[in-house]
Amino acid sequence: MSGERTRATGLALVLTVTVVASTVFEVLGVPSAVMFGSLLGGIVHALTSSTDLRLPPSSFRLGQALIGVVVGSTISIDALTAMGDDVVSIALVTVGTILISLAAGALLSLRSDVSRVTGAFAMIAGGASGVVAVARDLGADDRVVTVVQYLRVLLVLVMMPVITAVVFHPDHAGSRLATAHTGLGRDLLYVAISLVLGLALARLVPVTTSILLAPLAVAAFLASSGWLGAVAVPAPLQWLGFALIGVQVGLRFTRASLASITRMLPVVLLLMVGMIVATALMGSLLALLTPVDGLTAYLATTPGGLFAVLATAADAGSDTTFVMAVQLVRLLVILAFTPLLAKLLTRAPQG
Repeated sequence: MSGERTRATGLALVLTVTVVASTVFEVLGVPSAVMFGSLLGGIVHALTSSTDLRLPPSSFRLGQALIGVVVGSTISIDALTAMGDDVVSIALVTVGTILISLAAGALLSLRSDVSRVTGAFAMIAGGASGVVAVARDLGADDRVVTVVQYLRVLLVLVMMPVITAVVFHPDHAGSRLATAHTGLGRDLLYVAISLVLGLALARLVPVTTSILLAPLAVAAFLASSGWLGAVAVPAPLQWLGFALIGVQVGLRFTRASLASITRMLPVVLLLMVGMIVATALMGSLLALLTPVDGLTAYLATTPGGLFAVLATAADAGSDTTFVMAVQLVRLLVILAFTPLLAKLLTRAPQG
């Protein structure tokens, strides 16, 4: 390491690397570019200086709450209720997809440097930003979880257009996803109400993930109710939420932990490919059990990359509402049951 830095110099370095890296990742189309950029900013300081640079614990909670609002703003109650008679089939496929994820996590945890909780949260399919935000609170190594989760999302996004084009041959006749034109004042009010009510509710609910889930629930209710009209989370606030989580995970890296994660990457990539194949088979099962076409079923069960999945579905002419419903059900189930899962895995004897 280069030695001591002043706190101001360290913060300046982290901010500079975050901005530059996030911009480059955004241009390259990397998912959650700011999360990756801020993670790299924290890592660069942590690996090049012995200065202990920490942010206030409240900033991590704010990051969790903001990510909850971002996720909540994407949830459509209408999409969830539109599942109708397919709810049993969707529930079975959702459980099957989660079990596939947990099996992959269990295989990863066979390594001596990966706990059961870390393996499960690293490989679980869906809600990457939410899982990363609560991983440390639930006893997982959030450094491993962050790298593996976003590597999975990146791999899914790389493989998805190839599989879509080669296997399903869509004619691209569908309509593009509509983009709501919202007012900044209304959007800021939406975020403020979601944060204030959500954090107040979180204080009343003795669940570890409530700081993320309560703002998520309030944001989803407000967005679906239409009381404030069409609303969205302004991009700078999204970036702030991702950055507050990414930086603090990055600052906890050491050379030893980075080397450990690098060594496990071949196994992780193999497990991820297996997951993608297995969830594709679950999609085939969904197509058999419901009236939806094969492409819609495949996109609905794809393990990650919600926004890219929805864009692909719209571009290919698939049933976007169905795809969103299945993806959101899995995301909500994962975020709701992570505390229970963490308790079960912690109590179970490590093999």
